[in-house]
Amino acid sequence: MATARTGHPAWKSVSTTIPRHRARKARRPAAGSAASSLRRQQTAEDDAPRFLVEVTVPHGALSERRKAGLVEEATATVLSAAGLSPDQALRVWVLVHEQPEGTWGAGGSVARYADLVALAKGQRSDA
Repeated sequence: MATARTGHPAWKSVSTTIPRHRARKARRPAAGSAASSLRRQQTAEDDAPRFLVEVTVPHGALSERRKAGLVEEATATVLSAAGLSPDQALRVWVLVHEQPEGTWGAGGSVARYADLVALAKGQRSDA
């Protein structure tokens, strides 16, 4: 199975989708409060590509509604960028990984969710 991380045109579209669904408490999440990747995979079964979108966020950063919105929009974005029709949606998998508190590191130290929310609020008031 061949894998390409960010070389597909869908990557830019997907990477702009994620921030719209991230924080439930802060309108604009802190920089670095989510990580994502897009992989395009080809199998021997057929020539049509398959995509895997992985999003990692701090535990509790997304409500169930926001997770559903993220999955739906990321899927639609990848399908559109890849030139696939909506009936090909099963070719796009979106995995949302929630990092437990105390396991997210940034800038050489552990970043707690409350710290990320406070940082996001600071960014919003500076805007």
